[in-house]
Amino acid sequence: MTTPEFSIYTDGSCSPNPGPGGWAAIILPDKGKKRELSGKVSATTNNRMELQAAFEGLCALSVPSAVTLYTDSKYVQKGITSWISSWRKNKWLTKAREPVKNQDLWQCLDREIQKHRVDWVWVKGHNDNKYNELADKLAVAARGRPTLPLTDKTAVHIFLGITWSHKTQLGSWAAVLRYQKHYKIIGECITESTANRIHIQAARKCLASLKRRLPVCIYTSSGYLKDGAGNWIKGWEKNGWYTREGKAISNQEEWKALAEILKEYSISFFVIDKGMPPCHNQEAKEIAREYLTLEKE
Repeated sequence: MTTPEFSIYTDGSCSPNPGPGGWAAIILPDKGKKRELSGKVSATTNNRMELQAAFEGLCALSVPSAVTLYTDSKYVQKGITSWISSWRKNKWLTKAREPVKNQDLWQCLDREIQKHRVDWVWVKGHNDNKYNELADKLAVAARGRPTLPLTDKTAVHIFLGITWSHKTQLGSWAAVLRYQKHYKIIGECITESTANRIHIQAARKCLASLKRRLPVCIYTSSGYLKDGAGNWIKGWEKNGWYTREGKAISNQEEWKALAEILKEYSISFFVIDKGMPPCHNQEAKEIAREYLTLEKE
């Protein structure tokens, strides 16, 4: 079997340093489409982001591969090619018998490179290298992303995914509900609807399925749902479900039903990055597609 070949360009960004940071990895297969990965860490350093970018890029490969990894970090390149073997032998202590800085990430990266054949190449940053420049832009953009409260153990987390066809007016939604280590999946197909209406219905039905009055975080791809439920709905209700211009609210019945259940909970809505959604949102989207496929059959 031929070993897959990849080029990976990575970069990290942190401002101020230490401070909020972002990482990015661009994966270029020998055959196939380019993949762009990025993420944010609220409190970190530039070196940690450079390390995480390399780690995440390699983690994204599903099978052992031959990789040329390009980084503009001498810290990463020298660490892997010159220092890591000594650190490993010395039980992750430096020659001065002090713990290696960023030991947790170095160890994760060390485990990951055992799966692949990796050639580490240093490139000069900001020197008109197409993919190095792109990785830098992605890492900087990720740094500015809102941090999602995914680790909040006091809240119920609801990850929504929908699919809808304008041609058939047929759609479906699914949701992964998570509370601490407990999970539940719900969803359904909906006929003669719209994408906006399905987003509202999905949120309402998820909330209606809850048995305890806990704080709730809802992750959605719909700015319409977030702004409607989070900002506009109280004004609509006061105005008899009319806009300021005197027009009837679209999807009025769905919004009315959602408004009633919103009063029972403390709810925060978050619009996800469609390019890098939380894994449970991606899972919900795939389950919604399965519901739709079954409906068509």
